[in-house]
This record gives sequence, C-alpha cells and structure tokens, in this order.
Amino acid sequence: MSIELQFTHLKTGDFAKITGFNAAGKAYRKRLLAMGLTPGTLFSITRFAPLGDPIEIKLRGFSLTLRKAEAASLLIEKV
Repeated sequence: MSIELQFTHLKTGDFAKITGFNAAGKAYRKRLLAMGLTPGTLFSITRFAPLGDPIEIKLRGFSLTLRKAEAASLLIEKV
C-alpha cells in the first residue's frame, strides 16, 4: 500500500518516487515534466534551505532545486 506524501514529511537523505501531479499544480506541470520530473522517477532529498524553501533533490545524476510551490504540485511516495 503506497501513501502519498508531501516534501515536508521527508528528511535529508530520504528516497522517494514521483507518482503524479495534483490538480492544483497545473501551472507547474509542463515545467516540471521538462525538468525530468516524470511519474516513476526516483529521487533523493539532498537538502532543505534553512527556512524550508527551496528544496534540493538529486535525480538522474543531477541536482535540481525546487521552490515549495513547485514541489507541492508533485505527488510522491517514500521508497
């Protein structure tokens, strides 16, 4: 049974998988897909900024920094 989470539920070093996009994130969807954030993609949390925004993740051999609003539009599950 998979449980969909928010990035706020993860810690540095955790691994997660993208399961989709929520309806509220329509504005970011095309941009996130272009950056390689497709359903089924595994990633790890590299670090959070001191105030929690932005969030750095590592996927497909590169690091990517996301704003909270962009990250909130992703549906993820912890692996």
